[in-house]
Amino acid sequence: MHRPIVIKIRAMFERAFPEQRLFLRSDTETRFIRLSPMTQFVGVTGSALLLGWTIISSAMLLMHSLGAGDLKQQALRDQAIYEQRLNQLAAERDARALEASQAQERFAIALSEVSAMQSRLLASEDRLKELETGIDVVAATLRDTMKDRDEARDQVAALRAELDQNESDEPDARRMADLETTLGMLSAALGDLAGQRDAMQETVSEAELALDRIALDSRLEAERNERIFTQIEDAVASSLVPIDEMFSAVGLPTDSILEQVRRSYSGQGGPLTPITFSTSGDAEIDEVTARANDVLGQLDELNLYRIAAQKLPFGFPVRGYYRSTSGFGQRWGRMHEGHDWAGATGTPIHATADGVVVHAGRQSGYGNLIKIKHDFGFETRYAHLSKIRVKVGQRVSRGDRIGDMGNTGRSTGTHLHYEVRVGGKPVNPLKYIKAARDVF
Repeated sequence: MHRPIVIKIRAMFERAFPEQRLFLRSDTETRFIRLSPMTQFVGVTGSALLLGWTIISSAMLLMHSLGAGDLKQQALRDQAIYEQRLNQLAAERDARALEASQAQERFAIALSEVSAMQSRLLASEDRLKELETGIDVVAATLRDTMKDRDEARDQVAALRAELDQNESDEPDARRMADLETTLGMLSAALGDLAGQRDAMQETVSEAELALDRIALDSRLEAERNERIFTQIEDAVASSLVPIDEMFSAVGLPTDSILEQVRRSYSGQGGPLTPITFSTSGDAEIDEVTARANDVLGQLDELNLYRIAAQKLPFGFPVRGYYRSTSGFGQRWGRMHEGHDWAGATGTPIHATADGVVVHAGRQSGYGNLIKIKHDFGFETRYAHLSKIRVKVGQRVSRGDRIGDMGNTGRSTGTHLHYEVRVGGKPVNPLKYIKAARDVF
């Protein structure tokens, strides 16, 4: 049964691929090669498969090349957008730093204004007290003078009555002379008293005018103080709100941190001591004093915030031209515990907060590494450096240059690997950098 099928298949091959002969002629002889139907079928099939494989491979390579080109162009566009955004953030950060510096200058001016205002108010109060005392003395003297005048008038009236009575009696020349002398003395005394009274009245009038001027000056001073207080309060609020939001954005225990800073600086005192505008000695605080003390309290809180911010890694570690290459999180199946910025070899690297250098040297995959210990359990790390510019035990401030960008350790190119650790555990550094971009 199988044989007829084989015969039919062979017949089909012979009809489709009839036997061919390939003649090869030379100078001496002629030869030929017989190409059977099966041989022709195998050759045609192999050629078709080879041609199909070539077409499919070329198409796959072309599609892969086009796809890779699109992905590369998209990656380049994303990188350009990201770098542009980083430059914008850097410009915004610089603008906020300038605004913070200007706000601090305004605070210094405001403090000097408050001090000058206190001095003027104390001087006005002393002048008012002196004038009140002078008016009391003038009033007492005037009362005594008027009393003496009245007594002198009574004596003059009595003497005149006695003189009139004596004129009707027998004249006594001696007694008349005494009476005239006494009358002359009393008249002179009355004239002096009248002059003193006029002088006292003039003094009282001048004192009243002075009091009116002092009252006007006090009103003008109060209006000026109101404007000053309003400007200071607005400036404090505009600076205190962003820095408070910065601490809240990173989830820090603000009250605990400020209390630690306050205890650390509790023995220093300074211009933020509560003030008193009254010299009367009573314990009651007036509205102006309470308001001034409230402003000083806010300035004191702002100062504590500023001190705390200097000790926390809110700064940016790279200066110059750079680009972000790798963020915090999982990378190639492993945890990347920091953030990477690439740049040229030697790009300046700066401390992001005040602290003490606890490591400055090589450490396995980190290469040249700097570790800085900060307050409140924070630590920052700066890896793959080409040069280290600090030593162990050295105290550094935020913004100090501590090293240069490099390619040491387990690194595939020149970059900085920057870490922030809290209690020994790594956290995302960008959380602190982004929180501070509107403040510093």
